[in-house]
Amino acid sequence: MKKMNHMLTLVAAVSAWSAVAAPVPQNVPELMTCEDGSKVTDLGMWEGKRRAEIMEFFTREEYGRRPVGRPADLKFEDAETNAVMMGGKAIRKRIRASWTGPRGEWSSVFTAFLPKDAADGGKPAPSFVLICNHDPGPNIDPTRERKSYFWPAEEIVDRGYAAIAFYNGDIAPDDKNPVFTNGVYRIYGDRGKDTWGALSAWAWGASRVMDWIETEPALDAKHVGVVGHSRGGKTALVAGVTDARFAMACSNDSGCSGAKLNHITLPASESIKIIAGAFRHWFSLEYDKWADREWEMPYDQHEWIALMAPRLVAIASASKDNWAG
Repeated sequence: MKKMNHMLTLVAAVSAWSAVAAPVPQNVPELMTCEDGSKVTDLGMWEGKRRAEIMEFFTREEYGRRPVGRPADLKFEDAETNAVMMGGKAIRKRIRASWTGPRGEWSSVFTAFLPKDAADGGKPAPSFVLICNHDPGPNIDPTRERKSYFWPAEEIVDRGYAAIAFYNGDIAPDDKNPVFTNGVYRIYGDRGKDTWGALSAWAWGASRVMDWIETEPALDAKHVGVVGHSRGGKTALVAGVTDARFAMACSNDSGCSGAKLNHITLPASESIKIIAGAFRHWFSLEYDKWADREWEMPYDQHEWIALMAPRLVAIASASKDNWAG
């Protein structure tokens, strides 16, 4: 009997802990219900109506509208001579992308390690594109003298994939003070109420890398995954949603405004008020209105992620990362 009472006490304690540790989402907006109350009943209704509603909300209210798609004069050229690396397993390419906007020219350089078999005319390789939001020096070192776990290029190549990375700051600086006078913003004009924030700009940069992949015979443009961590994880989701050429989006610890639901009470997690206050340059200026009003939002992040369908999505949210939600 004592053993049974002890077990019942333990079960009650675990149940009480679980209730506190695992809050339940409440009043989560219904993915398959249109703004007029009609239910999505087939693929045509999803693609022709509901998907457009979701895209419009998030474009206007959260990530912002882009003033440009693929630049008409976008071009690619070798920034350095190709090199055989990784003990002969890979060909390193350093590519410069350049283009012009209404206010001038801009360019950025990215690094690609291609499996040598593919580069020598074998079967085109699938690839992963890393949106690097860390210091590019040690984290995407093209010499591989410094091998960061953040970009395990050797492991990627060993498994038959190309490892491609670009630094988000080469597209738009991650600094809320001068951000809208530098990077791509400098050549595309002033910021408006609902124009693109930095998350959308960085994702736009990932699409320019995708443009190059489509020109490279050694790469399989139909099998490309876009990858990011933290703010890069948010960006990977934006890139995957806005560019259907990406076959997969891998988002790690993206948290608020990424994969984390807003319609849930998580006191230790980041909120829209916190993130829009600290990183206002990441978003449309319209996002401010939802600070302390998450429960009133007619949409939530699961609907944004759903726009990836039927392509692949991999989301990791670390249990010890409170902000990951």
